[in-house]
Amino acid sequence: MDSNEALHNQSQTEASQTEPLAPPVNPFAPDDGRYVTLEEYWDKWYENPYPDIDVSYEWNNGRLEAKPSHNAPQIVLCNWFLDLLHRYISTYPIAELINLETGFVLTMEDPADPSGQRKAVRKPDIGVILNSNPVSWGDIDQYHFDGVCDMVVEAISDATPAEVLRDTEEKRRDYALAGVKEYYILDPSGEHMRFYRLIPGGRYEEIEPDADGVVASDLLPGLQFRMQDLGRQRDLLELALDDVYSGYVIPAYKIAVDRAEAEAAARREAEAQRVAEKIRALEDELERLRRQSS
Repeated sequence: MDSNEALHNQSQTEASQTEPLAPPVNPFAPDDGRYVTLEEYWDKWYENPYPDIDVSYEWNNGRLEAKPSHNAPQIVLCNWFLDLLHRYISTYPIAELINLETGFVLTMEDPADPSGQRKAVRKPDIGVILNSNPVSWGDIDQYHFDGVCDMVVEAISDATPAEVLRDTEEKRRDYALAGVKEYYILDPSGEHMRFYRLIPGGRYEEIEPDADGVVASDLLPGLQFRMQDLGRQRDLLELALDDVYSGYVIPAYKIAVDRAEAEAAARREAEAQRVAEKIRALEDELERLRRQSS
């Protein structure tokens, strides 16, 4: 190797040590961080952007954000809670649910932005839209919700610290600013499990469990659940017989069980009365025989 070639290699090595490295491309979400317009997002990135990669992007003020995948315990907990909400709405049809990667638009005040506002599109794990929401939902041609969900439920994404921060801080702040009335974070580990209600000033306060560990929604009257059950994920038929849930989880089942138990108790009481009457009759007969023999 001559001296010129040695100097060239040395300069390349020094340059590689001083130049900042580009962030690695996520092969499962190769366009994470790409800047696109909202129109481009709806047209190309909202649904199935690649033919051979299963990835879902949200949109945050111009930037694509890959929605992280959940692990098995997170999926199980989210599905269990979704069942609770389905049961509640079946009993009290005051709202509708969105999930399955359905997005909705957030508009938030932001003095730092030249327009004074920021926009984002989020795809909550579960979204609740009240019938009283000013924007209706449910048309066959709707693939995203143009209004603001009244409640959002997210199963924590915790593979990286950045994912935890997104759910626990960034989304919590933005959901509050956009007017989402309740925000629930589900976490099988319990570390980040939180339930929030919106208060004046565009911020959240935490919904604390009562002395029995029960959390009650302000938004959906009668919706309540025991913190312990979020870890156990009890069977719905078992919940239907629990006073915490019986008002909305298959209420007809508890009515039927109570009726059957009452009828069984009545039959037992009637049978006990018949036995008691037979015993009294036998006692009376014995007394008659004693008197007769004396």
